[in-house]
Amino acid sequence: MIKGRKNVMKFVLVLIYLVLTLSGLILMKKGGNPGSLSVSEGTANFGISLISLAGLVCYLCSFLLFTRIVVMFDLSYIMPICTGIVQVLTLVASKFIFKENITTAGIIGASLVIVGIVVMNWKQTA
Repeated sequence: MIKGRKNVMKFVLVLIYLVLTLSGLILMKKGGNPGSLSVSEGTANFGISLISLAGLVCYLCSFLLFTRIVVMFDLSYIMPICTGIVQVLTLVASKFIFKENITTAGIIGASLVIVGIVVMNWKQTA
């Protein structure tokens, strides 16, 4: 029972990571402001839109969460899976949220990523 609960918690943390990463990317793109840094008279000023700031906070939280996730899983397992899922979700989000064009090459690439994730998780029976 405890092992099952731990596995569910791992899955939930990965899901939260994916949501935070995708939210961070979307909000930073929507904010459209990479930030500005200026120094005048010995004072440093940093300006960023609130939407971009929210994206930055989400992305920072996702990074901190990922440092925990990396410890919980084998790196050779979790890194390709999370990266692949983020890439595919970003492609879908860019189409529906930002109305960007998805090329045939993009669809083929996303399909290959999905196939790769499935192959990585294929249980071999000996």
